[in-house]
Amino acid sequence: MPFWRKFLRTLHAGNGKSAGNSRTEQSPPEAKGMASSRSLAVRLAWLKEELKDCSDIIYREFVISTGQRCALIYVRGMIAQDTAQHYIVRSLQRESAQLKDRNIYQFLFEDEGLTVSQTSVIHDLNQGINAVMDAGALLLIDGDARMLTFSISSYPTRAIEETPNESVIRGPREAFIEDLEKNLTLLRRRIKHKNFKTQAVTTGRYTQTDIVLAYVEGLCKPELVKEVQRRLSYLKMDGVMSSSYVEECIEDNPYSPFPQVQYTERPDVVSAALLEGRIAILVNGSPMVLMAPVTFPMLLQSAEDYYQRYVAANWIRWIRYFFVLVSLLLPSLYIAITTFHPEMIPAQLLIAVASSREIVPFPALLEAFAMELAFEALREASIRIPKSIGQAVSIIGALIIGTAAVQAGIASAAMVIIVSLTGIASFIIPHFDLGLAFRLLRFPIMILASLFGLYGIACGMILIYIHLVNLRSFGVPYMSSIAPLVTEDLGDTLLRVPWWRMYKRPVQIAEQETRQKNNARGWEKEKSELE
Repeated sequence: MPFWRKFLRTLHAGNGKSAGNSRTEQSPPEAKGMASSRSLAVRLAWLKEELKDCSDIIYREFVISTGQRCALIYVRGMIAQDTAQHYIVRSLQRESAQLKDRNIYQFLFEDEGLTVSQTSVIHDLNQGINAVMDAGALLLIDGDARMLTFSISSYPTRAIEETPNESVIRGPREAFIEDLEKNLTLLRRRIKHKNFKTQAVTTGRYTQTDIVLAYVEGLCKPELVKEVQRRLSYLKMDGVMSSSYVEECIEDNPYSPFPQVQYTERPDVVSAALLEGRIAILVNGSPMVLMAPVTFPMLLQSAEDYYQRYVAANWIRWIRYFFVLVSLLLPSLYIAITTFHPEMIPAQLLIAVASSREIVPFPALLEAFAMELAFEALREASIRIPKSIGQAVSIIGALIIGTAAVQAGIASAAMVIIVSLTGIASFIIPHFDLGLAFRLLRFPIMILASLFGLYGIACGMILIYIHLVNLRSFGVPYMSSIAPLVTEDLGDTLLRVPWWRMYKRPVQIAEQETRQKNNARGWEKEKSELE
């Protein structure tokens, strides 16, 4: 054979060897051979080679009274080691002494001799590795190719605490945490019905993140469940660290500034959404649960609206709608009126505004931009710095910067008031991402106001409305109950009617419309008949 051919063959073999060192999704040929091996030493050697340089993996080898060698493999700190020692190792050693002539394999695999729950039998070592990495324990027995996996996970998790971002006065105080099983338990405690269904999906090549779809069968439309499953099936990435990863991959229009999937950290909000016929997406490791579909009016509703009496809830909701417009349009209206339409301002107010802007060297647009960017910087700084000094820095910084800007003649006092009111109004929006969308849209509307006055503002609002009307969330119109007009759903849009008048669920979302019978206050009729 020529030398150059030998050299190319050697080079090709070397490249293939180096490529085989990386982990792939498919089982390597030697792993398939290990699946049928009964030798404990051979399988342990293969596992140690696959899991080399992992100092936190424990290989607990022991011998039972029948003389057979066993090995328990787990990750230190991720399982309950007391349970592994007493209920697995000690149980095997104790029960094996009483077996005598019985078959230990039948005792373990068929008679379920071990008292540990959530035990499964596997035959593939790669499945065993996945079980170990998923906070489980893997039991190997010499002389049998079958293996046992135990779900005895025990790792530190955050306790269930009060919601930090969605606080209420009268409602529940529990919040989701990063543990998926506990989050599902919080929902099971509220929806105690056999039709409450959960479907598990695992995604992420390296993270192997568990995702659960929760819905109420009979209320949630089957096509919605299939559509969510279809979109999740395309989620193929190295890791899913939070529910925001899933949100960006499954929303209808990823280029829109408006959120098309709602998220919350409150179990009661998710339970109410499930009873409306929506679907919830829980991601392991994230305290935020996604809900779909969602409409624009839903993002302007707060959990407090349903725990207060409906008269007070309606008043608070109207205030919220008003300040949503304030957060979007107030700086633009100031720029448009002072630049193009000063005749709309009363004479005394116009003189006061003109005198305050007399020493300001910048046009109204640059002045508003500078103040808005300074307010955004203070808002971001208050989030990033430690909480113990965050509020003090934000308040003192705003006062100092505003006062200094007015005294230096960089900004007018009227502009400081306008920007402050706009910032306060943006905090009233219940959903953070919706408030962020309005904060982003505020700047192009300010530019239109500086160019065309009130006509520019009107054109900007028309474009935003056209975008909202054409937006969809899993096939449901984003402005549903307003455009298209659904009179049955108006009782929970601009108004919140009493609970005993909410007869139906959202028409375009729920499979079953009826929420309650018309005799929710039937005791009044009974009382009148008795009288």
